[in-house]
Formats: sequence, C-alpha cells, structure tokens
Amino acid sequence: MNAHASTAQADRSQPVHIGDHLREWRQRRRMSQLDLAGEAEISARHLSFVETGRAAPSRDMVLRLAERLDVPLRERNVLLVAAGYAPAFQQRPLEDPALKSARQAIDLVLKAHEPNPALAVDRHWNLVSANRMVAPLLDGIPPHLLGQPLNVLRLAFHPEALAPRTVNLAEWCGHLLERLHRQCEVTADPGLVKLYTDLKSYPIPARAGPLSSDNVAIPFKLRHDGEILSFFSTTMVFGTPVDITLSELALETFFPADERTAERLRQMAAAMT
Repeated sequence: MNAHASTAQADRSQPVHIGDHLREWRQRRRMSQLDLAGEAEISARHLSFVETGRAAPSRDMVLRLAERLDVPLRERNVLLVAAGYAPAFQQRPLEDPALKSARQAIDLVLKAHEPNPALAVDRHWNLVSANRMVAPLLDGIPPHLLGQPLNVLRLAFHPEALAPRTVNLAEWCGHLLERLHRQCEVTADPGLVKLYTDLKSYPIPARAGPLSSDNVAIPFKLRHDGEILSFFSTTMVFGTPVDITLSELALETFFPADERTAERLRQMAAAMT
C-alpha cells in the first residue's frame, strides 16, 4: 500500500462489519483467502462466508485470524466489537498501578543507557519519557516547539528545531520517512498517515545518491556546541504485550558512532552531576 492509498483509506468511512475488517486486513497483508485460511487452520470456504457475512465467527476465531494477520492490539479490539464481542485488550496509562513494573523497566533502560541519549515514544511518536542526555541536545530550540505533546519526528524535520543542526539531513530524514511509511502500511493508523503527509511537506532536501557501501547504518549527525556528534540508533519494544499502551511503546536508544562523540557525551554527563 502506498502513502496515497493509505491516506485514502484513512479518510473514508470505516467498515462496520467484521467481514469488511478482515478483508481489508487480509488485503493489506497481501494474503489470499486460501493463504489466511491455511494459517488459521480453517477452510477457505468458511473464511469466505465470514468475509461476506454469511457466517459469524466465534470470538476465538476472530482472535486467531487477527493474530495470523498481525493486527495491532488496538485494532483487534475493533474486530471483536465488529463481531459482537467485548474488547479483549485494555489500554491503561503508564501511571496505572498494573503497569508499574513496565514503567520501572522503561526508566531502568533509559537510565542505564546514560551517558548516551535514549527516549520512549508512543504510537504517534510523541515523547513519553527521556533520560537526562536528551535535553542538552535540544538546547536553543524555541519553547513553543517543545510543548506537549512533543512529537520527536516533527522536531527532527522542523526548520526551527533539529533540521538546521542535522549535518546529513537528507539521509536521516529520508530514513525516518521510510520508517514511518512502513508503519503506515502495517497499522493503517490515520494519525500516522497524517503525520507522514505533514512531514513530507517540510523542506527536506533529496538524497544526493546511494549510501556508501562502507556504512553499516544510517548515522544521525548533529551539530552541537561547535562540534558534530554522530550516533546510530536502535529500537526496543516490549516482546509480549497484552496491553495496548505497552504494545505501542518504543524505546529509541542512541549510541556514539565514533570515539569523539562518546567522549563528548561523557563530558556532558559529568557536567550534570
């Protein structure tokens, strides 16, 4: 699915019948009825009847099909409701006592990653939490761009934020756009589709050419206090979440790509103590 198709799908009225939902997710995953039926261990004939409304799926079947289609937990609830069942997955704020251990795990990872920057974002890339090494990298950004919710992708693309400080702006933002586009295709989330469309409107230069074969990852090169700090990033997610909030959280961790950056981060951390 391309961005235009994603946008068109997000704009039109959502299907209300379980069969419509299943068909859209199956087509989004580029699976035939036969493929999905085989994965879910049901007959293709029965799946066809479910999609056309001639048969009503059981609750277990809805969940089984959603799992085989890798439907996000939030949308699995939509499927269940469309089939006449109660939602199966809760969505609790991180401050909820039930998520205390998860919140502690997030804080532990962010703290342990110092003196390197790390942050946690929600499904729309809004900042949830960050370690103390992130704030110095945002020094000088106008306060109105740092208000809540703080969207880290908008910050990366905005001409008054990190964009003019990013040395390899075309490569880094091109990478972020490709990643966001994949998320739009996987989730069909209207909020992500809108974010993708908005970011495409920013004046980001086109890539000059293919990356050098010497590169193992696209770096993030940032001007800071007269120096160029170079990072590569990794993403961490909860492995077996059954809560919507946890399933949509991602921890973005940055590592120094050279010794000069590593030493500068150590100096910055020491100055904070």
